[in-house]
Order: sequence, then C-alpha cells, then structure tokens
Amino acid sequence: MGATTSMASKQLSVTPGESIEAKVLVRNNGTLVDQFSLDIVGDAREWVEVVPRVMNLMPGQDGEATVRFAPPRDASVLAGPMPFGVRVLSREEPGGSSVEEGAIDVAPFTDLQVELTPKSSKCRSKAVHEVVVDNSGNYPIGVDVVTDDPEEQLRLTLDHSSLMVQPGTSAFLKLRAKPHDRFLRGNERRHPFVVTAVSGDLPPITANGTVVQQQLLPKWLLPAAVALVALAAVLTVLWFTLVRPTVQTAAREAGKAAAEEVQADMQEQVDLAERKAVAAEEQSAAAQKQAAEAATAAGAAGANNGGARGATTTQDGVNIASGSAVDFRITTGAAADPNPEAFENFGVPNGVIPADKTLVITDIIMQNPQGDAGRLRILRGNDVLLEVGLANFRDLDYHFLEPWTFGPGAPLKIQVSCQAPGAPAPADGDCTPAVSFSGRLSGPSAG
Repeated sequence: MGATTSMASKQLSVTPGESIEAKVLVRNNGTLVDQFSLDIVGDAREWVEVVPRVMNLMPGQDGEATVRFAPPRDASVLAGPMPFGVRVLSREEPGGSSVEEGAIDVAPFTDLQVELTPKSSKCRSKAVHEVVVDNSGNYPIGVDVVTDDPEEQLRLTLDHSSLMVQPGTSAFLKLRAKPHDRFLRGNERRHPFVVTAVSGDLPPITANGTVVQQQLLPKWLLPAAVALVALAAVLTVLWFTLVRPTVQTAAREAGKAAAEEVQADMQEQVDLAERKAVAAEEQSAAAQKQAAEAATAAGAAGANNGGARGATTTQDGVNIASGSAVDFRITTGAAADPNPEAFENFGVPNGVIPADKTLVITDIIMQNPQGDAGRLRILRGNDVLLEVGLANFRDLDYHFLEPWTFGPGAPLKIQVSCQAPGAPAPADGDCTPAVSFSGRLSGPSAG
C-alpha cells in the first residue's frame, strides 16, 4: 500500500530573500511499521527544505512535515511560477512511494546598475568609453541609454541606445566622445558628461564621466627637436676628430689577429684528426679481441646449460599464464535501504568455477544502466578489492596488468548497498547493477 501524501496549499508565492512554509501530511497505508524519507524534486530543490526528512509511522498513522521555501535574492532564481514535488519514499514498500506536486510563484525584484569605464579619459581629438549595464535582478529588463553634455562641448555617440538585458548578465556599449573644438597649444580643458539608463517606471540610473582635452602638439616635441639638433652636431665633431681614426687603426689590427687565429685553428684541426685516427685503430683492435672472448664464453655456456623452463606463478604455485578462458556475469537485485552500511551479497553463478581450479581475472566491466544510487564492492573472501559509488558510473571497465586470483578458500563475491533505485525503477524497487568478468581457470603449476 505504501504512503499517501497531501498538501494543504499547492499554489504558493514568495519574494526572493524571504521565506514561506507549507504543511505536508503523510499517511502510512501499509500493514507494517514503515520508515518514510522525504525530499524535494524539481529546480526549486536548491532552496527548499523539508523537516523532518525521515519519519517512522505505525500502520494507519499520519505524520506532518514542514516545507520551507527560501529563494535567495539572486538572479539565478528567475521570476515566475516554478513547479516542485515533495517525494515520499517508503523503506518497506518502495513501490508504494508517492510525490505530491505543487508550484511556487517567485516574485520579481529589480537590481539595475550602470557603470562607465574609464570614468575619466584624456584625448587630443577623440576619447572612447565603455558603458556597462548590469541586471542583477531576476527578470529581463528593457533599457534605453541616453547621454547628456551639460556644457555642449562634446559630440557623444553610442553603438546603440536600446537593449534588453537578461537576468544575471551585463550589456556593453561603446561610447565615443569627440570635442567640438581643438587647439594646438594651451592648458587642458575638462568636459563633464552624463550617461543615463531609463527603464519603464523604474527610477533613472546615471553614471558621470569626464573627457580631459589636451593640446594637439605634444609638450615634449619642441625640447626634443632642439636636443636632437644639438646631439647631431656633437656626434659629427666626434666622428671626424676621434672615432674615425680609432676605427681605422682597430680594423687593421683586427684583420691581422684574425689571420693568425685562422692559421692556428687549421693546425689544431690537423692535429686533432691525427689523434682521432690513432684512437680509432686502437678501439677496433680492442673490439675484435672482446668479440672473440665473448664467442668463446657463449660456446661454453651453451654446453653447460641444458635449457631452462619457467612459468608465471603466484605464491600459491598457481600458473596464471595458462589455463582455459572463462567469462561470466554476476547480476544483483539489492533492496533499497537508507542505511549506507547495509550490504547484500551476490556470488559467482553455480558451475562456473570447478572446486579444484583457481579463477584468474584480467578484465571487469561494471554496468549501472538504471542510474541507481549506492555503493558496490568486489571482494576476495572477506577482503574488499574495489569499492565504487553507483552514482559515479553507468558503464565502467578495468583491465589489469597484474591479474586478480581467487582460490577455493577465497571466493569472488559482490556486495551492493542500495540507497535509491534509478529511473525507471524496477517493479520490485531494487538496485540492479551488474559486473562482467573475464579471465582464465588455472590449476597448480607443474613442478
């Protein structure tokens, strides 16, 4: 029979940053004492809390839980209706679980900002600013951007003036400011301007900026020109009086030294070639002698060694490099249990492994097609070799360089802890992961 669930109010409304509560009634329609787990499904689950999350009910007994809706004042929580569900899971009869559905209407809120980057710019003929409109509210806002120059000294141009800003996003506009008048020399001139964002009935939002206009001729131009002329005159005098005679003398000495160095290098190369030739002859003689000694030693070793044989064996004397191939699959059907330490055991199908053989596993493939939640273990006797979370995979395979061995005293088995069956859940409400094994059946190695 499982549980029945009812909610007094299924149409609720809440303002982001505030909270509202609703009551949920749970009845145990079964004939056994049952434990029920409550949680929230849907996009609202991040900011919805149910208390208590677990309740134990006698047959026919009712239990009440409180559902608290507390959306944050954030653009990620969009305005408008948002469906949700209160899910009640029965421990004793998973197939009798139920979901009570409803909708919460999230009220809109506005958080619009306008920024100007940079706030102040310097230019001679044209300045460029960027207007940033930030919508930190939870619904789209249409915005008109207008500019104003109180002193009427600038020509202000926007890429476009109307835009739609989505919640949690920013819109960027390029603003070009060009002074009407320009001057060659003189003091800087400051031109203030204002950017305003207007949206329906909302109060206008403004950002102030300034263009600092400079003279067209750089201030450093005249001093730099005088300095360059003086420097050119000084360099000309130095060249004809000091540098040119010194360069000519140095060139003659450098040519003589280079010729002597080339002659010395050539003699050194000749000597080095002669030494390498002598060394090569000595190495060749030594190599011939070592080859003869190695051939003699190899003949002696072949006469004294009648051959060797070996096998790849374990410490128990099991040959893991030979034997007959084997592959099989262990399927499971573990009942859902909220206790994460409750495991059910599953073994190798009967008749797969003879009593006198050792199972050598080289490859495993784990399957969780339903998306069950819980844990799966692979054991050798009572020793856990591998433990994985079922929620971490749908298909997972391993291939071993050093294979696993399972002898008669330490059989292969699987344990499963089922927290929640996947969707669609089986009729019996069990978790049904499976593991496929492949390897060999080997006996003790020959003496």
